[in-house]
Amino acid sequence: MKFIISRNALFYNLSAISGVISSNNSLAILDHFLFTIKDSKLFLMASDMDTTMTSVIELDNVEGEGCVAVPSKILLETLKLIPETPIVFAIDQEKNIFKFQAANGEYDAPCKNGDEFPRPKEIENAQYFDIPASVMHRAISKTLFATGSDELRPTMMGVFCELSEEGISFVATDAHKLVRYVNNTIKNDEYVSFILPKKPLSHLKSILPGVTEDIHVTYSKETNHICFNFSNLTLYSSLKEGKYPNYEAVIPKENNNQLTISREEFLKSIRRVGIYSNQSTYQIRISMAEAQTTITGEDMDESNKAEENIACEYVGEPMEIGFNSKFLSEMLGNIDTAQVRMDLSEPKRAALLFPVEEEDVQQESLLMLLMPVMLN
Repeated sequence: MKFIISRNALFYNLSAISGVISSNNSLAILDHFLFTIKDSKLFLMASDMDTTMTSVIELDNVEGEGCVAVPSKILLETLKLIPETPIVFAIDQEKNIFKFQAANGEYDAPCKNGDEFPRPKEIENAQYFDIPASVMHRAISKTLFATGSDELRPTMMGVFCELSEEGISFVATDAHKLVRYVNNTIKNDEYVSFILPKKPLSHLKSILPGVTEDIHVTYSKETNHICFNFSNLTLYSSLKEGKYPNYEAVIPKENNNQLTISREEFLKSIRRVGIYSNQSTYQIRISMAEAQTTITGEDMDESNKAEENIACEYVGEPMEIGFNSKFLSEMLGNIDTAQVRMDLSEPKRAALLFPVEEEDVQQESLLMLLMPVMLN
């Protein structure tokens, strides 16, 4: 096989799919890219068995067809250091050698038989929906950080997606914090739900910025697989098995106390005070009154203490509640409005955090829940 391709086009596409390659693959061939030439097109593939990503590039100058597995690390590192130029590839499938010429250099490396490279399963009895790339990126960004890492609760190690005639929702929780993002512009005639693993979502989050078109999503509960298709890229992934926890049961319904406060001032204060809190619990105390919130952090073992006051709007009975400052900072850092609202019922029950929109935004909503910590 021989073909000529732009360095920039090849490097961009290989970089886009390389994120699914694992650092400790069970099969040596998974440390490679699969190059397939067919119908004057170059099909690129990378995989870790659970997640596979492909890309398609049109070729103007090509001879022969076939497939070969090319070592990913050496190729990417070489392309990274080569300026934009046409690259001439010559692949000897019988001797398993690939060569390419770029500018003033010529590079050779061994490759593997492409037939040995594992392909993703066909998605049978598939269902479909389309979602704008911007909505998908926003949904991932708002929820992914709240997923769990406890392998004893594997369903929490993914993002729960629900699709119905009312809209689409993405939910993540680790039992300490919970986030639900809802967009009611993406609808489906029947209710479906599935759990999306962290890795493919993390990779989508990194490559979706700048994508302006819709993502075509294909999924099957029978084969337990999902596929995201956009531009010339396709990402296949297995879905997590199991039943997601009944997250709605932990969302408190009656919250008579309401704090409205500057998000940026609240976040900065929590981060500063958190420095003086116990570095194993990160516990801070938030005392709320009509026009002022006091944030306190203390480490009695080290004799450290900090206290800050912030102006706020508070409706309800004066109240003290404790939180893990790391968790609360993380939540505030994933809200992008100038003000936030915290709804509370009592110090022992979960608090709800909402963005305060300058205008009434009907097409999406964001709810964050944080469990309190017992005050000393």
